Amino acid sequence: MEQYKKPNIWKRFGHWIRRHPRLSYLLAGVIIILISLATAVFIYYKTTPAPVAAPAIVKPVVKPAPVVYYSPLTGNIVPDLAATTQPVTAIMIENSPDARPQSGVKQAGVVFEAIAEGGITRFLTLHQEDKPQLIGPVRSVRMYYVDWLAAFNASVAHVGGSAAALAEVRNGSYRDIDQFFNSSTYWRATDRYAPHNVYTSFAKLDALNAAKGYTTSQFTGFSRIDGKPSETPTATSVAINFGSALYNTAYTYDKTTNTYPRSEAGAPHLDREDGQISPSVVIAMHVTESTVLEDGYREDINAIGSGKATIFQNGTAIDATWTKASKTSQITFTDATGKDIPLVRGQTWIAAVPDGKGAVSWQ
Repeated sequence: MEQYKKPNIWKRFGHWIRRHPRLSYLLAGVIIILISLATAVFIYYKTTPAPVAAPAIVKPVVKPAPVVYYSPLTGNIVPDLAATTQPVTAIMIENSPDARPQSGVKQAGVVFEAIAEGGITRFLTLHQEDKPQLIGPVRSVRMYYVDWLAAFNASVAHVGGSAAALAEVRNGSYRDIDQFFNSSTYWRATDRYAPHNVYTSFAKLDALNAAKGYTTSQFTGFSRIDGKPSETPTATSVAINFGSALYNTAYTYDKTTNTYPRSEAGAPHLDREDGQISPSVVIAMHVTESTVLEDGYREDINAIGSGKATIFQNGTAIDATWTKASKTSQITFTDATGKDIPLVRGQTWIAAVPDGKGAVSWQ
């Protein structure tokens, strides 16, 4: 029996190649290409370094800017939002020689100074964030002071007043805290004689305001800016005369503090508890003054209207126009183009200088 022989695969393959030469060449080319590709891929992955992951982008934590609150009365920084709406209190302060030195004036945010009677000036001090605990001597109110305080939505502390002023503050449109009807809020000091000895404090005034529901004040204050002493000051010595040596005032600019230390009747004007009165801004506001018959002859000043003014701040003098359109509107101070003039933050002292009687000068 003939032994079975396994077919020679390689001989068959060679036979097939001889019978199909073209197909053989094509097949050989494909194989060479595949081997080349495989070799290239192998070499790429062996020689190319593994990709390094990009570092994660860490965004810096941006803290929100701290919120800064400013007093609408003075423009000074106050601790919180509530401080910007706390009630404003206006207080009538006497300025006769028997009333000096006064208490609580240095801390006031805004002070109006005008002649009350017989050439004697009197102050209307406005307080919001400041809380002096001794204020006085407190005296009576006049109509033009009522016009000025009305724009501040303020309570008004006083001891009586002229007939027209009392009729106005008692008409239900004002926060009247007259000593006549709130005697426990005021007291008479024993180291001075009447009528120059009525005092109060913000411990008592705040309690009275709260009891009457006067817990906030909504008003438009003066526009404010940060103070910056002028490199070329034009007004370092200011004189504002009211027509009497006892009430004439002077301000000497202090560049170090950017304030105007005040003198009166030729001597430094001191607050009894806090020392030299030194406003950041002094404004001489020219007004017309006349005499009217009410419960006797009274001074009358045009608090509503407009007129010339000079603003002293940063060691400079700025020509301005003051305007108060109505009883409840705020006084504005504008330049020759009608643009509002911002006032330096801090105490603002506004002197109502009567035309024909008073005078303003500086150098």
